[in-house]
Order: sequence, then structure tokens, then C-alpha cells
Amino acid sequence: MRAMDLPYDMAEVIALNTQYVGIGAGGSVPMLARVSFIDYRVVNYRTSSTGLQPQDLTGPDAVSFSDAQAMAAHLLRGRIVVGHSLWLDLQASSWHVLGISHPACDTRDVGLYLPFRSALKTPNQVIGLQTLVWQLMRRKIQANHHNPVENARAAMDLFRSHEADWQKTVTTGQWPCALPPTSYSRCYI
Repeated sequence: MRAMDLPYDMAEVIALNTQYVGIGAGGSVPMLARVSFIDYRVVNYRTSSTGLQPQDLTGPDAVSFSDAQAMAAHLLRGRIVVGHSLWLDLQASSWHVLGISHPACDTRDVGLYLPFRSALKTPNQVIGLQTLVWQLMRRKIQANHHNPVENARAAMDLFRSHEADWQKTVTTGQWPCALPPTSYSRCYI
């Protein structure tokens, strides 16, 4: 299947990764700090540095949680969402990360993709994104710290490397991925 034969427009695919900080007693409650979307254009609501600074979360350019959630829902609506362990980014509860659901048929989770798991001889295990990218693309990521832009790009690159086969399987009515943990089923509609 060539790119021009895909059953969707390339603009309908977007990669997602989030970063959060700890709040509450001992920092044990995750709170959204940054959302990164990659569709070969970067939409980034932070300064040009790659690390989070307190002023990024409270300064005049900071986006409220409800605004970030609304923007994320708007950007994701009607699109195929690519990522790694997407349930961790979507978590559909009010105090967790995005708190939004997305149609399962419109997700492409590289951590659940069975051909990647088979290639690494780990059919029943979610392999970390850093390991997937190194083993399948010979590229290092996360050298210094968690960078959601870098992670979203890496997930998109992994997806694009097998996009035609992935989509061919989906269009035949089969699903080429393992299921996410059942406790996160509320993240998918």
C-alpha cells in the first residue's frame, strides 16, 4: 500500500505525548504540564527550551487545564492518534492527564503493535518507547530527560515506518494490536 493509497488524508494523523508534574502530598498526584502534538508540524504551547520551568506553568503564556483539555479534544477529534501507551496520555478521569476519550479504531499505539512486539520477541509485553526506537530504528531518544515532543516524533516515525502494512490490516477488518490494559478501557470509545 503506497501513501497515496491510504484510506485517509495525511493531515488526519497526529501523534500525541504528554508530560506531567506531581502535585498534592509528596507530589503523588499527576497533573498535566505539557501536551505535545506532532503531525510533522509542531504545535507547542511552551518556550523554545526543552525543559519545563515553573514560569511556563504559571506565567502569562500558560494555558489552563480546561483550555488545554479543550484544545487537545479539538485537535484529536476526527483524527487518527499515534502514540506509545496512549492510555497514559488520554486517561479519562478528571484529575489525570487529558481526561478525554478517543475512538479505539482511530488510535495507532506503537507499544501495542503486534509486529513490533514480534520483531523484539516480546509478544505479551509493552516495550518502552526508548527501546522500540533503538531496536527498530537505531535511534536514541530521551538522552537527558523526558521530552514529549521527541517522544511524539519517535512514535510517529515508528508508525510511518509500518504505516502501509498497519493500514492494510485495519482495512481488512483485522486489528494488528494487543489490547490496552482493561482498567483503561474508559479512554476509548
